[in-house]
Amino acid sequence: MSPFRFRDTELHHADCFEWLRKRKRNSIHAVVTDPPYGLVEFDPEQVAKLRAGRGGVWRIPPSFDGHQRSPLPRFTTLSQSDLVRLDEFFHQWALALLPVLVPGAHVIVASNPLLSYRVAGAIATAGFERRGEIIRLTQTMRGGDRPKGAHDEFREVSVMPRSQYEPWLLFRKPCEGTVPENLRKWGTGGLRRTSDSQPFGDVIHSGPTRPAERRIAPHPSLKPQELLRSLVRAALPLDKGVVLDPFAGSGSTLAAAAAIEVRAVGIERDPEYFALARSSIPALTAVKLRSKESNRGRKRHSGSGAEPLSLLE
Repeated sequence: MSPFRFRDTELHHADCFEWLRKRKRNSIHAVVTDPPYGLVEFDPEQVAKLRAGRGGVWRIPPSFDGHQRSPLPRFTTLSQSDLVRLDEFFHQWALALLPVLVPGAHVIVASNPLLSYRVAGAIATAGFERRGEIIRLTQTMRGGDRPKGAHDEFREVSVMPRSQYEPWLLFRKPCEGTVPENLRKWGTGGLRRTSDSQPFGDVIHSGPTRPAERRIAPHPSLKPQELLRSLVRAALPLDKGVVLDPFAGSGSTLAAAAAIEVRAVGIERDPEYFALARSSIPALTAVKLRSKESNRGRKRHSGSGAEPLSLLE
């Protein structure tokens, strides 16, 4: 199947491991992705249950204020073998990713408080430098519940704290020489400052994804454009290079890249999500945000598409 192209981005219907094996070495300058970090929730069986509204590992939260909440994966249900599988998956993924990245490339990976330590360990042992975490401050529907089947008996007890943050793991492929030397040769090694007077920070205040964006791209893990545009922008310190999302889902990261006029390539293996991304990328790109910084790009495009840019060379 031919890749879908929109502006300076392209989306491939493929398995990311196979795609990475064929990719040219030192050809990707950053990664921003929200992977299936529980793995089990995106098994074909569990995806079928999600789409049928039958749950499985997916928790279907009750409606609130007349709005139906998005499904959430229940990571507390993962077995020890599931966790070992997760460790191996991310370790092998990091090993496959390392050669295609230029020295100094940053990798920004969405995670969650329950599993971030395992994902971080698996990536670090593959040879990446851990550079901290970016904390997205946002209240979710995770945690805060009373004991199941004993709500009235233990009304003052929550089984887990109500989650009010989301960790995004930050890694870097080792630089070639010093950071200034790496920046001159590869254009990577640091994070782009928010402004001349303000460095990029590791805490981002981010509300839930807006209903308008969810209507465009009804994916269970959809992240807001305001967040993704700031991450994609920061990942390319000199505003040049190619950003990769190897778990593209509905294409929201590619849309963020297109909105700020950054070159990007995405991989998605699920045919339904690939089809969704084809329609949602142009629509999410057109979303206007409150923050002028998040909407900023280098140039204006005319029309919905441009001449295809070969990101595979």
